[in-house]
Amino acid sequence: MDVFSDVVATMKAGRPKLSRSQRSGRWGSRFGPYPGAGFHVVLAGGCWLITSSDAPVRLATGDVVFLPHGAMHGMSDSPDRPLENLPLDRTTGQLSDVVGHSASGDAHASVPAADTLLLCGAYRLERGQAHPFLRALPEVIHLPARLGRNPALRSAVDLLSADVTEGRPGTDAALPALLELLLIYLLRAWLDDQALHRPDAGWCAALSDPAVAAALNHMHRDPARSWTVRELAGEVGLSRTVFAARFTSYVGQSPMAYLTWWRLSTAARLLRDNDAPLISIARQVGYGSEFAFAHAFKRQFGRPPGRFRKDHAALAATDETGTEPTPLP
Repeated sequence: MDVFSDVVATMKAGRPKLSRSQRSGRWGSRFGPYPGAGFHVVLAGGCWLITSSDAPVRLATGDVVFLPHGAMHGMSDSPDRPLENLPLDRTTGQLSDVVGHSASGDAHASVPAADTLLLCGAYRLERGQAHPFLRALPEVIHLPARLGRNPALRSAVDLLSADVTEGRPGTDAALPALLELLLIYLLRAWLDDQALHRPDAGWCAALSDPAVAAALNHMHRDPARSWTVRELAGEVGLSRTVFAARFTSYVGQSPMAYLTWWRLSTAARLLRDNDAPLISIARQVGYGSEFAFAHAFKRQFGRPPGRFRKDHAALAATDETGTEPTPLP
């Protein structure tokens, strides 16, 4: 997997949530905060995005909003409604809740001109596992529906809207894949925008710089290897000092700090996805002993690896039954 694909993989801590709602008259809803990333798509009509830190933003048909840190925010018909006065939204259900619950085969056909049709969703994230790329994102990303901009994102929105609306055979299987596709195109759209305005800074530069990108790929492909800064620098053809400075400037962490994070994040994914012994997982991510691995893992995730695995098994069970799980710390 490339580094960008690994960014997306870190967001698979649980089944995403999704809901479609039609609003009319004077309305408003408050969302979050929650342990994950949220998004809204305006399928028809328009509304206002309200946050506690910035001026209200007007959203039009086709606009997409991404909130990578799950910050509290509101959606309303008017910009003059304070965030704290908006009622908490409780409509965002599990994926299975939205299948076949719309009578119209066209996402826009039954919506009066004065009404607003919203698609709202959230991706659950595990504390400590969100990729540094995601942590570096702004609190709110607004992607307006400008003609000719982000055509792949628009296609993903159309596909997701159609499946939610029509509830055709296979929707249960299609929706998780479409939500993952939407996330990829959201992040790509933001990267494209950064490439235009800040090409030499942050993760946009890290993923495009040949030396830093190559070093990241080495770490991601072989986290068990006993990498050193000198060895990574040699692999990408730079001096140790120049490589360390460039990597830290773009990534926001030193090479060894990032490697430690990636090893433990990979371990968390392995703990969720299989029942291999802890010592086996420890060795796959570069730890020679189960004790050293457990100590490092607890420092990053706040609980030992065995407890982490049990918690996520319980979380997966609640996703299957459709009941609302207790948020992970």
